[in-house]
Amino acid sequence: MKKKHLIVATVVALSASMMMQSCIGSFALFNKVKNWNEHVGDKFVNELVFVAMWILPVYELSFVADLFILNTIEFWSGTNPALAETKVIDGKDAQYLVARNQNGYVITNMKTNQETRFNFNAQDNSWSLENNGQEVKLFTFVDDTHVDIINRDGGYTRVELSQPGVLAYQQLVGVGGAAFALR
Repeated sequence: MKKKHLIVATVVALSASMMMQSCIGSFALFNKVKNWNEHVGDKFVNELVFVAMWILPVYELSFVADLFILNTIEFWSGTNPALAETKVIDGKDAQYLVARNQNGYVITNMKTNQETRFNFNAQDNSWSLENNGQEVKLFTFVDDTHVDIINRDGGYTRVELSQPGVLAYQQLVGVGGAAFALR
């Protein structure tokens, strides 16, 4: 008889779990960053951008913003501000306006009006991060098979867009293991 109760309880629990939805959020900002990276270039360029964005904590910051801010807004309002072209994000100390433009993205601190830009330069085929008038070039496409990409020390390394080239870059900057587990 106890075995029959266990089977009935298991069936009821499984049925209930399929009918009830979880409210963990869509992680829209993190997914937008990841989806953008998937369309930057071929698989080797995408991998290099992925590694660079872990070094510069773009993925970490977008994940944390989703986890603590955007998913909470989505839970209470039913919409996620990261799904709009221009979004207002509430931070710990200020609100931030994130807008996409023809050259990339502009993030504005609405309290101080300070802007940070993630820019694409078509003239030299590069992506850079600009803040307080200082610009750091993340990577430059050299040709169809090579990019110059930033290292942890601020220098640049020419990387072949191949599996061995990307692996060598990962080893050079010390990225691997847990960082790739979220992919």
